[in-house]
Amino acid sequence: MICRRVRLENFRNIAAAEVGFCEGVNIFIGENGAGKTNLIEAVCLASIGKSHRGAGEDELINFGAQKSFVSVDFSDSIREQNISVLLERGRRRQVELNRVSLRKLSDMVGTFNTVLFCPEHLSIIKDGPSARRNYLDVAISQLRPVYVASLQRYNHILKQRNKLIRYAKEDRRTFDETIDFWSEQLADEAAIIASIRAEFVKRAGGCVAVIFSEMTGDREIPGLKYIGSSKDEEDFYFDRKAVKNRYMELLSSSHEREIAAECTLWGIHKDDIEVTLNGRPARIFASQGQQRSLSLALKLTEGEICREVRGEYPVFLLDDVLSELDEGRRKYLMGNIGSRQVIITTCEPTSLHGARIIYVKNGSYEVFGN
Repeated sequence: MICRRVRLENFRNIAAAEVGFCEGVNIFIGENGAGKTNLIEAVCLASIGKSHRGAGEDELINFGAQKSFVSVDFSDSIREQNISVLLERGRRRQVELNRVSLRKLSDMVGTFNTVLFCPEHLSIIKDGPSARRNYLDVAISQLRPVYVASLQRYNHILKQRNKLIRYAKEDRRTFDETIDFWSEQLADEAAIIASIRAEFVKRAGGCVAVIFSEMTGDREIPGLKYIGSSKDEEDFYFDRKAVKNRYMELLSSSHEREIAAECTLWGIHKDDIEVTLNGRPARIFASQGQQRSLSLALKLTEGEICREVRGEYPVFLLDDVLSELDEGRRKYLMGNIGSRQVIITTCEPTSLHGARIIYVKNGSYEVFGN
């Protein structure tokens, strides 16, 4: 997968810009606030359909402007393609793939594959479960469109079910009459999502172990295990029918507890990945250096699985992360992905043989080399 060109209008602090990329390493150099990460954010928007910084759509539109436009030319092993996103205040965004309008996020995600690595990802291991769920969601969504659609349905059903639970004390009759309907809908989607997550984690485990060993030379053996909220064994989640029945059992037997808690207590929104070193939780027993190596291994594994599934590597996006790595990890990272397309942002003057250098200042881009 190669990102050829990005065109932006009124995106964040960028009034208008057009940037071309080489097929190898592209390095964006500039001070904080110059517009480096904004470019990465625009590429992510075209890839995963949202800001990697969690920004709302109105925040992506230049202050004082009514609309913003992002266009990304890219190529896969088959053909040249284009994704464009038009954001307009007070209106639904418009997405086009090769000038054909797309109505659903699941039609967009997975067309243009990227792997983002930013400083926040270095704490995937030590952060809470939501960080690891987000890792799974972003990685899998680009490989399995059905996952995106199922996750959207799940979140909608969960919102409705939680609303029903919150008002149960005031309207118990409605709760009693409709809770089973929402529970079954939730269990249906939970079974789909859980099976796909468990499959991905099992596949990722071997790759993480190899990358971690190559990177560090450590004798410690890392492990990954999918932890569903039902606390069953990992292989159990491959059986969608059994998973649905299990969640129906849990959801049907916990009404009073859920009413007291005012939320749904069981489901894939409670999932986690257990990361271990020599069988012990890495979040507790691994050093900071080991945790960073494991985080880096997880992100590189994301790229390797994409290659296995799609037949080609994604575009790698490294947003101000090199300065957060020590020399050994930085050397391994660039040695591992330097032969693929990489887009790097940094505040420090940096040069690599054959790299395209782009200087960034106040939302403007000036290209040197290649």
